[in-house]
Amino acid sequence: MQHVSDELSIRIGGEAGMGLESSGVGFSQALVRGGLHVFGLPDYHSRIRGGHNFFTVRIAHRPLYSHTEPVHLLLALDPETVRRHIGALVPGGAVVYDEKDGLPDTPRRADVQYFSVPLSRLAEEAGGNAIMRNTLVFAVAAGLIGFDPAYIERVARDNFARKGPAVVDANLRVIAAGVEAARPFQADFPFRMEAVPGAPRRLLLNGNQAFAMGALAGGCRFVSGYPMTPGSPVLEWMAAHAAEYGVVTVQVEDEIAALCLAIGAGYAGVRAMAPTSGGGFSLMVEALGLAGMTEVPVVVYEAQRPGPSTGLATRTEQGDLLFVLHASQGEFPRIILAPGTVEQAFEAGWRAFNLAERYQTPVIVLSDHYLATSVRDVAPEDLNFDAVVIDRGEWLTEAELDNLEGEYKRHRFTESGISPRAIPGHPKAVYASSSDEHDEYGHIEENAENRRRMHEKRMRKLETARAGMRPPSLYGLEDGDLTFIAWGSTYGPLREAVDRLNGQGVRARMLHFTDIWPVPEGVEGLLTGETVAVEGNYSGQFADLLRMATGHTVSGRILKWDGRPISPEYITHHASRFTLHVSRFTHPVKSET
Repeated sequence: MQHVSDELSIRIGGEAGMGLESSGVGFSQALVRGGLHVFGLPDYHSRIRGGHNFFTVRIAHRPLYSHTEPVHLLLALDPETVRRHIGALVPGGAVVYDEKDGLPDTPRRADVQYFSVPLSRLAEEAGGNAIMRNTLVFAVAAGLIGFDPAYIERVARDNFARKGPAVVDANLRVIAAGVEAARPFQADFPFRMEAVPGAPRRLLLNGNQAFAMGALAGGCRFVSGYPMTPGSPVLEWMAAHAAEYGVVTVQVEDEIAALCLAIGAGYAGVRAMAPTSGGGFSLMVEALGLAGMTEVPVVVYEAQRPGPSTGLATRTEQGDLLFVLHASQGEFPRIILAPGTVEQAFEAGWRAFNLAERYQTPVIVLSDHYLATSVRDVAPEDLNFDAVVIDRGEWLTEAELDNLEGEYKRHRFTESGISPRAIPGHPKAVYASSSDEHDEYGHIEENAENRRRMHEKRMRKLETARAGMRPPSLYGLEDGDLTFIAWGSTYGPLREAVDRLNGQGVRARMLHFTDIWPVPEGVEGLLTGETVAVEGNYSGQFADLLRMATGHTVSGRILKWDGRPISPEYITHHASRFTLHVSRFTHPVKSET
């Protein structure tokens, strides 16, 4: 029996090199153009050929913030996909597989349907190449769920127009063949997800793209980096738009050079950034100290992945928090942001530069593979370009320098810790800024009293900045008995888990932090009742940071460190350890937004 679904998930699997991510993103674009909401999650090995890859598209009529574990339709481009993912299918779900491959020699599930389709033959006949199976099988999926293939055709025209009309026509024939191949099975597949014509226009973005857009809107005009998954797409995005917007992008020989070049640009007054991952940031540590000592504003975008060393190069983790907090020898202030959504990534993109220049210190934006690479639809207004402001902090204008009495002191002692900044080039803005300890003029000075005062001046920036740090956002019941504490990309999965728990009668809420360091003022008053930290690492690093900064010890921790993202199901399953201690209602509680 067919019915219109509230939501469903489609997963395509195969080997690396089969174009699973590109076809998955293309199908997601078609769904969004068709008025549906999506959350697309890639999963791939760190190799060009070989290794099992898959891409999951979650589809709904309401906004989505997370992936989920159940799958309704499995698109198998090789038998290994069936072997690995058959257990994820919901009862009544189906597998579409290539008849030439057959099924693996494993027991069949009685509650799952198996649809044999000549994917390779149809792709060759219609498109001229069996590699086009990835497009064809998504057209089969569209036919099964009742989604209008016209939206897929429009995406194909847009994506392949640069390759000429022959390639476009071949893809259109493949799409038509896939839809036709689904017809014999349509009556047997129970889940439907039809297009919503006339729905408002929405964008499909991942966290990397959103952050890069925000950085560009915020005036970033210099980007230097060395490719390293999953942070390098920010450098690639900036390079692709460099000529149009006047951005200097440099691929350097290593990450040491990347941050040093960005510091040089920041010293000259340019808003500069160095995108990387944890391994690359490890090489940047000495240069980070240079920025701290010379008080040069610079932004580092650090998209986390599991370590140590090469770790899991294409997986996700939140394991670098305490590392970036304490990176480089000695003590100096730095600001740490950790966006949790596409919208927050965009905002962090421009806000990081304001903070860097306002407090003349490095700002580290912590993302991770999950946020960086998963795609989600957002309304253009949700990115809120109107909110973008440029704040350059204590900046001496040409006129102010003209009227300056006496010699300019770049590192002048101030109560706030922030010294007025001047860009080199003006006759009264010729100064040194030594990486050794220095006096107010920037000249090397080893006097003990000067060291004490200068070190205190720099460190006072943390207290000055603390007042400008944003408190955590609250989601769920304002007076909930069970408080989950999250930071960064766990926002989406935990938001959905809170909704589910409240629906079961558990009075739950979430405190989500995007401003990590310095810890915002007044946090202590929010940490009440049963508190459970949810993090993608082994030790609960943010929980330890909160205890260090506020004295609050969480009641428990839900942690995950296998390189795979935390799901709503994972959280609700492990939350059962804590829900026994909190009150329940007879009837479900609707979560507040």
